[in-house]
Amino acid sequence: MQKFLEAAKIESLDDDMILKNQQYEVGLISTEAFISFYAEKFPHLSKPVIIDLWNSILLDFPKKRLEFIKSLSAKNTYKLILLSNTNDLHISWIKRHISFYEEFKSQFDAFYLSHEINLRKPNRDIYEYVLKENNLKAHECLFIDDTFENTETAKTLGIRVWNLNEQTEDIVQLFDLKKDLF
Repeated sequence: MQKFLEAAKIESLDDDMILKNQQYEVGLISTEAFISFYAEKFPHLSKPVIIDLWNSILLDFPKKRLEFIKSLSAKNTYKLILLSNTNDLHISWIKRHISFYEEFKSQFDAFYLSHEINLRKPNRDIYEYVLKENNLKAHECLFIDDTFENTETAKTLGIRVWNLNEQTEDIVQLFDLKKDLF
């Protein structure tokens, strides 16, 4: 996001940008409408530049995480569900740049993307939706996320949580921390 702020020559997103981002993230507006909004707001930025800046927040996905998820999936002990706030531009970029995206996706029992289900974290309804769709009991679930607001909302439903600190922790450490999470 910092690259976008610098290119747009602003210090923070204003309310209409936050609203537009949220609308896009839940699939309420098209990619074209989203890009056009920013192109009109920042005429010095071309549409391709806006797309590149928007996607610049995406990080590399190390193959060790794929291997870890594959090992969990192979055990058939856990129901694996991915729940992501994302959008069409990000998923398109990921599909082009992460060669094992389809293999990764296939490891999950359910795969929920906010722009496809029209819900987003940290809103309570997204967690209720996933629990209901999968016939899950909240207290039997572990939700892992790197955003405090997301884990706090899940916790209010009785879901166990791990608020992962991306600077010091990695999902592959799950079983090292098991005693604290289960």
